[in-house]
Amino acid sequence: MAETRFYATGRRKTSTARVWISPGSGKITVNGRDLDEYFDRDTLKILSRQPFDVTGTTGQFDVFATVRGGGPSGQAGALRHGISRAIASCDPEKFRSALKAAGLLTRDPRMVERKKYGLHKARKRPQFSKR
Repeated sequence: MAETRFYATGRRKTSTARVWISPGSGKITVNGRDLDEYFDRDTLKILSRQPFDVTGTTGQFDVFATVRGGGPSGQAGALRHGISRAIASCDPEKFRSALKAAGLLTRDPRMVERKKYGLHKARKRPQFSKR
């Protein structure tokens, strides 16, 4: 751990999180606000802290993140992905295997399907009338 800060980018749906982690007391700051203040749902807070629980590093790193785009769920997923990648870059031989086994380093490829012409939504069709 020669460096003091580690940077990673996390993505989910249309959200992008730029994450910097540094050794510290476990403070997580998202867009200038505390994590508990930024995300109102407990599930999103737990999701964001998941990489620390998997690696057993809870309270060892301070996180500074900027998140843009999407909604709360996508932003929490992007933050989780970014934190996971930053932890993996800080000490690959120690943390990478645990994060990989938990599936936290894999970018979730699911995106909103585009709307097609002639349809109401991506797949919803107009009502069919036989006569």
